Amino acid sequence: MPIRFLSVLGAFAVGAGPALAAGLPQLDTSQYAPQVIWLAISFGLLYLLMARVALPRISEVLEERQDRVNDNLEKAEALKAEAESVAQAYESALAEARDEAQAIVHKAAERMAADSAERLARLTERLEGEIKDGEARINEAREQAVANIRQVVVEVAGEAAKKLSGGKLDGKTLEAAVDAALKEHAR
Repeated sequence: MPIRFLSVLGAFAVGAGPALAAGLPQLDTSQYAPQVIWLAISFGLLYLLMARVALPRISEVLEERQDRVNDNLEKAEALKAEAESVAQAYESALAEARDEAQAIVHKAAERMAADSAERLARLTERLEGEIKDGEARINEAREQAVANIRQVVVEVAGEAAKKLSGGKLDGKTLEAAVDAALKEHAR
């Protein structure tokens, strides 16, 4: 391959004969002037076409694309700011709801404690009343039992005195003797 390249380069440098030019007209030096003119005309037309038509359209497309990108970036920034504000609002609403829930729980606990204290007070009062009633009934039963015991003691003492002495003692005397013995025993 390098040999072929050197032969083409050598032919071009020597002035390329008509045989070589028949296969490659662009290397024929007699045809250079019209080729250069057509090259200048084509280049000028392509330059004008590119400068007046294609490049302005490409520029417009790039500007529109850049505008859309900038628009999208601005919208994204706005949406980001909105999302941050919504997140902050959500967080503050959540914190407020937590505080409110804690306040409700605290109030409910206080209310339950107050209800419990009130029920306890009523129960205590009722139980104290029942205890007093029970104590009164017990005292009454004790007094009645003591009275019955006194009556039984008086009767037993009367029977015992009757058996021992053979005679019946007076009821008042017996009661006085039993009362004196009970008082002495109570001390």
